[in-house]
Amino acid sequence: MLEIDGSYGEGGGQILRNAIGLSTIINKPVKITNIRANRPNPGIKAQHYVVIKNIKELSNAETKNLEIGSSNLTFIPGVFRGGDYKFDIGTAGSITLVFQALILASLKTDYEINIRLTGGTDVKWSPAWDYFQNVFIPILKQFGVKVDVQLIKRGYYPKGGGEAKITIHPGSEIRPSKLDKETEFSKIKGIVNIGQLSSNISKRIKHTAIRALLKRNLQSDIKVEENYTLSPGTGITIWTDSSDVILGSSVLGEKGITSEEIGKNVVNNLLSEINSNSTLDIYAFDQILPYMAIAKGVSSCIVKKISNHAQTNMWLIKQFLDTPFEAKQEENKIRIIINKP
Repeated sequence: MLEIDGSYGEGGGQILRNAIGLSTIINKPVKITNIRANRPNPGIKAQHYVVIKNIKELSNAETKNLEIGSSNLTFIPGVFRGGDYKFDIGTAGSITLVFQALILASLKTDYEINIRLTGGTDVKWSPAWDYFQNVFIPILKQFGVKVDVQLIKRGYYPKGGGEAKITIHPGSEIRPSKLDKETEFSKIKGIVNIGQLSSNISKRIKHTAIRALLKRNLQSDIKVEENYTLSPGTGITIWTDSSDVILGSSVLGEKGITSEEIGKNVVNNLLSEINSNSTLDIYAFDQILPYMAIAKGVSSCIVKKISNHAQTNMWLIKQFLDTPFEAKQEENKIRIIINKP
């Protein structure tokens, strides 16, 4: 049994989620200790509990110490079965993080899996729904992952109440992908989402972002999506309109931050990625790393920097897979090459 120190590096829930996914893929039992030990509220949180409980139910896995607040967990993987399922995180816990963990763990499924999940769609410290659907999923499909997602209802902190559906198709064959083609961008797409707040807020976010992009000679198509939600909330996601390279940026609305600041920040974040000639933004790189490591052959990409989150992810992957990561500094960017035998 492989033992993983859950407090290593960044030490967040990512270690727990990805460890369970990788354990399932290579069919190797794992014990995770010191789960989120350095966080203000250590141990397994509700959304982590839902992830593991769902994977356990879907694959007939065995667990020990699976409970909220637990600092240690033993996971013995099983074999995924198909079917239709409905789960509720019970809080505004992130639907997108749960879906990402389920996709990774179920890569070898021989049956179609349909899951409808209730929770938060746009919450802090996780991919916004529009980023997940329009950046992460299209990149994932370039690696051969067969998955479709659908937003049913938005859900913001603290009440959540959002709903989304995922269909994981059998037969995914993870292939290497060379995502290092430098691309010139001319158009940006985006969505401003809002619920239980004045429409003036979303208009100001949208027009601030459009004006900021025009200053850089970038045309944009940004839509506003108004929602009925249990809690008020807003946010914006923008992404590059290109079939070769998809870079994204999301900013969630918070008290004390003006609409104009939200619009400017989301554009500045994306422009920073574009100006560094990145082919994966820093968040997508972190999220795609396991698939690059699984794919046999050469995968590559260009990133602005390697975040602490990504460094921790690389460490974790090496505990499960014999995968060499090569990082070459090139002026204001880093070229990542993974050559898995």
